[in-house]
Amino acid sequence: MSQEEVILTKEGLAKLQAELDDLKYVKRKELAARIKLAISYGDLKENSEYHSAKNDQSFMETRIIILEKMLNKARVVDSDSLTISAVNVGSVVILNDIEFSEKIEYQIVGPAEADVLENKISYESPLGKALIGKTIGSIISVNAPMGVIKYELLEIKAGL
Repeated sequence: MSQEEVILTKEGLAKLQAELDDLKYVKRKELAARIKLAISYGDLKENSEYHSAKNDQSFMETRIIILEKMLNKARVVDSDSLTISAVNVGSVVILNDIEFSEKIEYQIVGPAEADVLENKISYESPLGKALIGKTIGSIISVNAPMGVIKYELLEIKAGL
């Protein structure tokens, strides 16, 4: 992970903190119980339950370290102080796909909370990069594997 700050919305910060708390205070105990039970089965060399639990523990501890580093480097974007005159991290944008005349809504977020299924795109993504700083009425062109996609920026709203 780079030494750069991690940009998050308030919602993203809360989600990451909740995940960290769940891992540290709930999942760790559950995993410790799984390991203890697996140890009771005897011979650890051929104990698949033990090896599975230890592997899960390794992944969980790695995720805890990653989350702690991200939260220590977090800079929260305050949606209350966002301007709607230009797109920035935290903005919600409504775009018109020019080719298909389809309206699409995205929230611009940091990479740590990007989720296409929730229409949250990273400011580091090709579309996110193209949107930052743009104003209503701007035409945005994005290179995609199928060619250039053009959008018109219809509306900018403060983030959720």
